Amino acid sequence: MRALVWNKPHSMTVEDVEDARVDEPTDAVIRLTTAGICGSDLHMLEGRAPVEPGTVLGHENMGIVESVGSAVRTVKEGDRVVLPFNISCGFCFNCTRGFTNSCLTTNPKAHSGGFGYTGMGPHRGGQAELVRIPYADFNCEKLPGSPHDQYEDDFLLLSDVFPTGLHATKQAHVRAGDTVAIFGAGPVGLLTALSASLRGASEIYVVDSVQSRLDKVKEIEGATPVNFSDGDPVEQIIDLREPHRRSVQDLRPGSGGKMPGVMCGIDAVGYEAWGRDSVGGAQDPSQVVDDVIRVTNPTGHVSLIGVYFPSDPGGVDENAKQGRLTVPLGQAWNKGLSIEMGQAPVKQYNVYLRDLILAGRAKPSFIVSHRLALEEGPDAYEKFDQRAPGYTKVLLKP
Repeated sequence: MRALVWNKPHSMTVEDVEDARVDEPTDAVIRLTTAGICGSDLHMLEGRAPVEPGTVLGHENMGIVESVGSAVRTVKEGDRVVLPFNISCGFCFNCTRGFTNSCLTTNPKAHSGGFGYTGMGPHRGGQAELVRIPYADFNCEKLPGSPHDQYEDDFLLLSDVFPTGLHATKQAHVRAGDTVAIFGAGPVGLLTALSASLRGASEIYVVDSVQSRLDKVKEIEGATPVNFSDGDPVEQIIDLREPHRRSVQDLRPGSGGKMPGVMCGIDAVGYEAWGRDSVGGAQDPSQVVDDVIRVTNPTGHVSLIGVYFPSDPGGVDENAKQGRLTVPLGQAWNKGLSIEMGQAPVKQYNVYLRDLILAGRAKPSFIVSHRLALEEGPDAYEKFDQRAPGYTKVLLKP
């Protein structure tokens, strides 16, 4: 089969590799109809996360079941399915409590298994013609329709970024009427903003500096783009909130401007954040965390959904290389903030989001900018990594 293979930093090639096959009675194999390139894949592209040469990447996968093992009961050949990026067993201590992002069975070296991703086990990714699915009964989410119909791209986003965006709002405790600031208008940031809108947030601010991404923010009901190239984004958000905040605080005696920010702050960038004074240049891995804590009001909630690794060979200093960052813990403590972080347990959300799509209540594919052949994958990786204008979300069509 043809597959997109990592060779060394910034070197991806499409090669012939051994076909995916059923290895265990509980396995299935699907033929990919769509696979996404995720912002998280860029950490491996750049060599900022450990990955072995010859690895097939890709954790955003959907397609048609090609074959199933003898123990598979609920999935059959010809079924259309989407796969959560977390590979989980469904029966371990964590899975039975809903934490499929921390499965104890599918990764022999650690908690948490996944497709084609660093540290998440020996499983090949789906940027290929075929991919093997362990524990297929649990990991295959069935879909209606047929390949490349009007829902194809929406359904693909159920594998990761739409559930991840919804999980970010859950971590940040977004409720109807809440005020929300999201840092990062990449795919996760945009679908976090969509999720906040679906949850009824009254004000949503999305921070970035790439104009094509900020333009996408305007397509989300209730969302306001904030370009940090124009100045301190926290100060911009406080200024934008002023008219509404003043009217609200007039109804709350004693507030006296002590709650100028938002109640929910979300980091959808992670450790490769640009420094505010060097857009597209020098990185400052603690910049976004610092801003999120500053913009979040006392007693508010913070979600760190952006990726942070325990090691980073390209870190800006020795501490960053070991995943140690300087953050304003004292300010967060003084404000009484709650902070939640980590991968999304996709299985908790994707069936509900599927039905939201089918009901016409959400169309997450508004973020998709490119639909390309598998052979175009290497160039698409580089363009996406460079934040090239218009490269919002790239889908491959094997």
